[in-house]
Amino acid sequence: MGSDGSTLLEPLWQGLAAIDPSAVCGSASCALPARYEAVKGARQFTGSTLRQWNIPELLDEVALVVSELVTNALRHALPTTTATGEPERPVRLHLMRGPSRLVCAVRDPSEVGPVAGEAGCGEESGRGLHLVECFTDGWGWQPLAGTPRGKIVWAVFELPPT
Repeated sequence: MGSDGSTLLEPLWQGLAAIDPSAVCGSASCALPARYEAVKGARQFTGSTLRQWNIPELLDEVALVVSELVTNALRHALPTTTATGEPERPVRLHLMRGPSRLVCAVRDPSEVGPVAGEAGCGEESGRGLHLVECFTDGWGWQPLAGTPRGKIVWAVFELPPT
């Protein structure tokens, strides 16, 4: 766990609206292991962070979106075999709160952008990004420049008025 999200996610704020970086109310991040059990840990981290920031009313929607973004990173963005020197925790969850919005972002080592799937009636997968779109006020992705290589998939939630 850490708090390096504000620097990493600063370009997201610039793309959404002009915000003074000093107005960021909080940021938190955690590294996730390359196992599907990490999804539960990501939800728990999200819940703890939102309660700490006193915005528990967003917990259900944000936890659902975090689950989808982390699952997609684990399922589609990790190499099938780990090369020597590959980080043990290649997926990272970032949460950043500003005065009027919350950004959830998942960093992974793949440079391939996410694509919303077309799930058939009986299929169990392929709906994740549609859920992200339905429960957020916007989402997108951007490649990482430099090291580490990869991308960030992000989702934005407007905060309720205080």
